[in-house]
Amino acid sequence: KQVLVSLEKGLNFTLNIPVNYKLSVAAQGLKRLRFLSLSPDNRLFATDLYDRSDNHKGRVLIFENWNDSAKHFDKITTWLDSLHNPNQVAFYKNFIYVAETGRLSRFLYHAGDSIPSDTGKVIAVFPENGLSYKYGGWHLTRSLAFHHDKLYVSIGSSCNACVESEENRATIIEMDPDGSNAQFFARGIRNAVGMKWIGDELWVTGMGRDLIGPDKPEDVFQKVEMNGYYGWPYYFQYRQKIYADKEFKDAAKPAWVKEPPVAFCGFKAHSAPLGFEYLENFDDSLLKNSVLVCLHGSTSVWRERGNAVVKVGKGNNYTEIVSGFLTGKTEEGRHGRPCDVLMKNEHSFFVTDDLHGVLYYLWKD
Repeated sequence: KQVLVSLEKGLNFTLNIPVNYKLSVAAQGLKRLRFLSLSPDNRLFATDLYDRSDNHKGRVLIFENWNDSAKHFDKITTWLDSLHNPNQVAFYKNFIYVAETGRLSRFLYHAGDSIPSDTGKVIAVFPENGLSYKYGGWHLTRSLAFHHDKLYVSIGSSCNACVESEENRATIIEMDPDGSNAQFFARGIRNAVGMKWIGDELWVTGMGRDLIGPDKPEDVFQKVEMNGYYGWPYYFQYRQKIYADKEFKDAAKPAWVKEPPVAFCGFKAHSAPLGFEYLENFDDSLLKNSVLVCLHGSTSVWRERGNAVVKVGKGNNYTEIVSGFLTGKTEEGRHGRPCDVLMKNEHSFFVTDDLHGVLYYLWKD
């Protein structure tokens, strides 16, 4: 069904959501609202990249004072600011971890904190190469996931398609919670912005390279295993098949390069899958135990790819759950770019939009 959205900045548009659902604007007026995380005391944290003109103004936010009748947050607190592309925070025991482009910091966290409890400690550093959005930087975000007392960090490539000079590009790193004992968990992943453990399986979203056609390679949702290799830059996936990238057919390959497995789900090229959520025991047959993925959409609007929240199935099967963010082939017709999704309870979930800085809330009526 269609729902009318009216934002304070004067934008009015229609979104499509499932029948028997409702949608509210839970928060607005932000910049580039990215990934969501629940704190141990059940508060909703989020990251905001600010804007592409200055990517050192990022913030970590807390959404507070939930108004259940109006279905929005009455208060937004800035927990930390002046950050370099803070894509995600994660919680482990009594710490909060903040991932920036070039470093991973952890701070002590106490229930109810409105500012950091200490000055924080840098526990890992990542490649920066002086890149920024302003100068055409590639893959400046870092994503986090904890599992069995280990921390996992995804680091994107420095380029569209190349043989990297820095070994930790296009990888997922496993480390202890204090940053020690770091090792490669998986390689050949061009840019896994979405990364989560579902049970004992690590799943990621992956973005294929550009400049080999309007429809290939596919972007993917896939399971990642220890010591796995997932193709980039030597292979790519298209229509559930793996192909060698002709650009690198004569390149010397490291010993760990092999033909990668076919991903669980392939999306149309340039859909740009980002955050996802497993709706475990969700109270609705449509979405129960399904995975929702945010398709951020192509930077080339005319491609009309992505810009929706979809439910994934095996193969190239996925269905739109929240759509209408893109109407037409120009930027004027783009009303949002879904970035992350987080389940609130068994009948509702949040979705972030980093184009207009909006937090949406959807619930089963």
